[in-house]
Amino acid sequence: MKIWLTRHGQTELNAKKLMQGRSDIPLNDIGRQQAKEAREKLGNMKFDAVYASPLDRAIETASIIGGVDRSEVIIDERIIETDFGKYEKKPYGAMGIAMTLYWSCPEIFPAPKTVETTDQMIERVTSFFSDLEKTDYENVLITCHGGIIRVIRGYLEHAKRGYIWRPRPKNCEIREYEI
Repeated sequence: MKIWLTRHGQTELNAKKLMQGRSDIPLNDIGRQQAKEAREKLGNMKFDAVYASPLDRAIETASIIGGVDRSEVIIDERIIETDFGKYEKKPYGAMGIAMTLYWSCPEIFPAPKTVETTDQMIERVTSFFSDLEKTDYENVLITCHGGIIRVIRGYLEHAKRGYIWRPRPKNCEIREYEI
């Protein structure tokens, strides 16, 4: 099975450099254009399945890049963005030391209270792929978010600690994997 993994297009919260987590914010015009450009790079590619988190920005991006109607996108809660708790919608530069350290180096610093841990993210990503690997799809698009992609990459790249935190995924950047 070939996996095509991407982060949603830009939203207004991304543009304002605010933590976006589970806030259900739509794509902005730049985000839609990013998705269209990503689709163009894929050419005639057809996907057997197009998955997205339940957040609108991921669903719309999946529809555009996947070349399918929104109704055909398979929604899966397990690939929703990280829960940032009380840091939701906070400016990147004003999160405080605990969240800044965790989000910069989770391999060293623990998640602050109210924030989802890397172990919790690993658990839901492992569950998602356990089910996906039971299918007979050949080409699958997964559209989700910058935080959870770090754990998905860890799973797909067999990272010892279960995630690959850097580099930060860009909007509509597509990574390809074979599983």
